[in-house]
Amino acid sequence: MIDIPEFSILKEGINYKYYINNKWKKSNSGKLISVYNPYNNELIGTVQACTKQEVDEIIKAAHENINCWDNIPLNKRAEILNKAADLMLKWSEPLGFLLMKEIGKPIESAISEIIRTAEIFKATADSSLQISGETILGDAFEGYTREKVSMTYRVPLGVVLCIGPFNYPFNLTGSKIAPALIAGNTVVMKPPTQGPLTALHFGIILEKAGVPPGAFHIITGRGSEIGDYLVSHPLIDMINFTGSSEIGKNLAKVAGMKPLLLELGGKDAAIVLDDADLEITVKSIVSGAFSYSGQRCTAVKRVLPMPGIADKLIEKITEETLKLTIGDPAENKTIGPLISSKQCEYVQGLIDDALNKGATLKCGNKREGNIIWPTILDKVNSDMRIAWEEPFGPVLPFIRINSAEQAIEISNKSEYGLQGMIFTEDIDLAFNIAQELEVGTVQINGKSARGPDHFPFLGTKSSGLGTQGIKYSIEAMSRPKVVVFNLTERGKLVKKCFVSEK
Repeated sequence: MIDIPEFSILKEGINYKYYINNKWKKSNSGKLISVYNPYNNELIGTVQACTKQEVDEIIKAAHENINCWDNIPLNKRAEILNKAADLMLKWSEPLGFLLMKEIGKPIESAISEIIRTAEIFKATADSSLQISGETILGDAFEGYTREKVSMTYRVPLGVVLCIGPFNYPFNLTGSKIAPALIAGNTVVMKPPTQGPLTALHFGIILEKAGVPPGAFHIITGRGSEIGDYLVSHPLIDMINFTGSSEIGKNLAKVAGMKPLLLELGGKDAAIVLDDADLEITVKSIVSGAFSYSGQRCTAVKRVLPMPGIADKLIEKITEETLKLTIGDPAENKTIGPLISSKQCEYVQGLIDDALNKGATLKCGNKREGNIIWPTILDKVNSDMRIAWEEPFGPVLPFIRINSAEQAIEISNKSEYGLQGMIFTEDIDLAFNIAQELEVGTVQINGKSARGPDHFPFLGTKSSGLGTQGIKYSIEAMSRPKVVVFNLTERGKLVKKCFVSEK
C-alpha cells in the first residue's frame, strides 16, 4: 500500500536516508535508529543517526541559500505550497497507512492528519496575501514633520529549525514548515525519533512541488546525541518545537537568544457546572479524553464537576467509555497502543498511585502489550499525582468541587496553562470564569482542541512560548524591517519650484 515509485528514492528497503540540497544520503556514522510498530512491535524502518559534522553541513547549506529562497516572489512560494498540498492529498492514503503503523494512530485519524496538513499548506498559501507592511508619517509625534517617513515590511529570520512530536509527526511538523517557507526562511526539519518515517516524505513532496535545492533539509538522529548541538548552532536563527515541557525548558536554556515558538504539555481541566447540557458535556469529554488514547497535549486531562451534576456525569461518561473500541489501529479502534512500553509504565504508575491513595476505579486499569484500557478515576484529590501530572495516556481523573472559585483555584494551581473548558448554560458566568483561568485558550461548551488552524494557539506557564496559528506563525517567523526616508522639507521644495517658474 506504500509502494509508491516516487517514494523509493528516500530509502533502500526499509532503510531511510536524510535529506540535504534535494539529495538523499546515508550518514557516515554507520548507525541506524530502528522504528517499531507500537501495536505489534514489527520493525517498520530505520533512519540515519546523523553526526554533528552532517548537522553542520545541512545548516550551512540552509544558511547559504536564504537569499536564494527569499528572492523567489511571494506568489511563487504560495504556488509551491499549493502544489505540495495537492501531492499530500494525492498520497494521503499511503502516507496515512505508514503513519498508522509507526505511531499506532487509528487509520482514519492517520489519513485525516495528512489531509489536514494539506489544508494548512493551502491556507498558508492564501495567507501570503496578508503579509504586508505599513507607511507612517513622522508628524504624528511632537518635534517631527511629515518629511520623515517610515516604511516597514517583513523579512525572514533566516534558518528555521522545525522539530515535530511523535503524536502528530506529519501535521505538527507541516504546520511549522509552511509558514516558515512562505515567510522566506530556509528550513531544517528534525523529525521525532519515535515516528520519523512519514515526516521524511516532506522532502519528496516539497522537491516535487518546486522547492529548490538548499531551501529545505531533513536531519535525523537521536535528540540525546544531536539535539543540544542543533538548537545551539550559531547558524540556526529560530526554533519551532512541539514536545514535552521538560525538553522544551531545556531547549530554551540551550538555545540562548534565538526566537522560539514552543508548544509543550498541558493538564487541561473541564469545569462542569450544575446546569451543563449533559449530552454535549459527555460527548465532548469522552472524545476529548480518549481520542488517540489520550496522547495529545490538548486532551481533556481532568474533570472538575459541581455536586449537582457529578454523580450523573461520572456514571454517563463511564457508560460511554465502556463502549469505546480497543485494539488494532488498522481496524480503526478508538483505543490503541501507547507509543512505548516506557510510557505505559508511567501511566500505570499514575493509576496505581491514585488507587493506593483512595481513588475509586470506575473502569479500566487493564493492560495488554502497549494498550491500556481507558481508565476513569473518581474521587481524586490533590495528594494524588494524577491530579497534577500529564499522563499522555487514556486515564481521566474526576476531582469533585463545591464552587466555581474552587475550580478556578485547582485549575490555576497547575504548572501548565494550555487550555481550559467550562460547561454551562450560563454564558455570563462562563465568561467571568474564563477571565480568571490562567490558560492560553478557554473552550466554552466544547472540548479542548488545537484547531481550526487559523485560530491563535498558545499556552501559558509550562505549556508553551509564543503564539501559533497560520497568520501568527508567519509573523513569528519573520520580523519587521524599517526604512526611514528623510525627505526634503516641503516648504523649501515649494519655494524652489516657484522661483524656477519665474
